[in-house]
Amino acid sequence: MSRQFSLKNIYALFLTFLIAGSGAAIAYLTGLPIPFLLGSMCSVTIASLSGIRIYLPVWLRNAVFIMLGLQAGSGVRPETLSQIGEWPLSFMLLFVMLVAVTGFTFMLLRYVFRWDAQTAFFSSLPGALSFVMAAASETRADLVKITIIQTVRLLLLIGLLAPVLNVLGQSAPHIDFVAGSGSQQKEWLWLFAAGGLGALIGHYSRLPGGMMLGALLASALVYVTGFVTVRVPPEMADFGMVVLGALIGSRVDARHRGAILNYLPVALMAFIVGTGTAAAICALAWLATGLHPAQIALAFAPGALEALTVIAFSLGVDPAYVASHHVVRFMMIAIFVPFLARSLRRMDEKQTAAQAEL
Repeated sequence: MSRQFSLKNIYALFLTFLIAGSGAAIAYLTGLPIPFLLGSMCSVTIASLSGIRIYLPVWLRNAVFIMLGLQAGSGVRPETLSQIGEWPLSFMLLFVMLVAVTGFTFMLLRYVFRWDAQTAFFSSLPGALSFVMAAASETRADLVKITIIQTVRLLLLIGLLAPVLNVLGQSAPHIDFVAGSGSQQKEWLWLFAAGGLGALIGHYSRLPGGMMLGALLASALVYVTGFVTVRVPPEMADFGMVVLGALIGSRVDARHRGAILNYLPVALMAFIVGTGTAAAICALAWLATGLHPAQIALAFAPGALEALTVIAFSLGVDPAYVASHHVVRFMMIAIFVPFLARSLRRMDEKQTAAQAEL
């Protein structure tokens, strides 16, 4: 028997589903917003921190990302394309938000909490955690601090943003996701073929959430052209949310308990500064573009491409606008981070040399 299908992994997978499903059910019954994502994430986070092994096989995560991408892409309509003319200004303000959030959070960590420049910088970047960790691992930055700051930010972002968006989203312009008619069997084949190819291209592009993004773009293409009209059943999307919540919650485990307690005050302050700055830029974007606040909040939120795109779909808000902004933000980070990290390394080296002379 392969390692992936060992009895130990099968048991851990069953336990993960039990914990995530129970949390999602409780959240649903108590009326929490985005219950399948939020309930699963909270229950799995608690279980993982308590020492329970959370396990999700790679094939399952990939399948769920593809399915969620297909679901989100079904929200794109021909009229969505007419809005693209409004997006350049939105992208410009997104860049302003990226610089402001990173800058203010960096100053907090660097000059208030006295962290070294490289650790403060990588901890300040809004989102793109996989890229940030990969880049930070090639420096002298403290990876534990970065992981805690970024993970706490992600958990708080989803946990606090979901209720706010649930209220804002009720008045947002909604996209109709009602299934269309036609030769459904043939359309299903075209949809899954396009989604699979898009996910494969997205995977090799190495973008954040590449498989989901690729499936989303491929799905959007076949829907916007009217080639496909069928819709992924909402029950499948609910299942995907449960798995996505478990994936987010599993980012921390028992090894991080001590570090979380030590760095939690710092993480909370960094979250307040970063989110407050992002909120101010969101308000400016709302005034400048006239787009709905829920749409802007989802697109400008600092991180979690997959989760925020799924939330956008569940609220009926344009997922193409949301996903495109998160991808552009990642590209901005990927382009500028190597140059800034090199400068900050020299800053740390000068500071170390100056302290050695004292």
